[in-house]
Amino acid sequence: MKKILMVLTSVSELGDTGEPTGYNVAEAAHPWKVFRDSGHFVDFASIKGGQPPRDTVDTSDPIQVAFTQDETTRAGLYNTARVEVIDPQQYDAVYLVGGHGTMWDFPNNEGLQKLISSIYLKGGIVGAVCHGPAGLLDVELDHGMKLLTGKHVAAFTNSEEIAVGKEKIVPFLLADRLEEQGATHVAADDFEENVKVSDRLVTGQNPASAGGVAKEMEKLLAEVIHHEKAAAAEAEEAAEAATQPAE
Repeated sequence: MKKILMVLTSVSELGDTGEPTGYNVAEAAHPWKVFRDSGHFVDFASIKGGQPPRDTVDTSDPIQVAFTQDETTRAGLYNTARVEVIDPQQYDAVYLVGGHGTMWDFPNNEGLQKLISSIYLKGGIVGAVCHGPAGLLDVELDHGMKLLTGKHVAAFTNSEEIAVGKEKIVPFLLADRLEEQGATHVAADDFEENVKVSDRLVTGQNPASAGGVAKEMEKLLAEVIHHEKAAAAEAEEAAEAATQPAE
């Protein structure tokens, strides 16, 4: 079992429009199910802590319903920790849940940047979907190199932003900003599933991609578990050999 931290926005309003927003429930629920079904421990954090605002729940989606009704999950979401107080050493992966609110509070947040960088640098997995990749902006690794440099990524496209009528509301167009930071943004057709794996960074284009992001993250985590078991077996064999009397 591995520990995965899901990070959520604390923004409840789209700019100054008065229109409510929050984390996208589908983008939290479908990965949550993938991680839980694989036996991993899922924890939650948000930018400001407390109970993060959420977008509309699609009651026709049984996975979203299960997510919102699960008692352990409800307890975890009731009072989330702020990202800056999270100990990255406790987690094997971090997943950035999307929702338009992330465009305001994920970028330029030093606590989130340090959390992502620390988990990635210790060999962990980083995932993000839809607008969640806004949290990847300006994340620096060793020697000032940006996490996004040279990576192939997927995120909410300019075309999709126009399609939902938010292109003049969001503070910037995410796909453009990702490319400005050295990433190659790979787009699929509007609202089609699109997941990109680049080293230990997994990103998805839209809500339809959330489950796919989690599945790819799970594959990477399974590789880590396999290597850990192999290393433990080798160490055990070496220890046993050391106890055998010399001939």
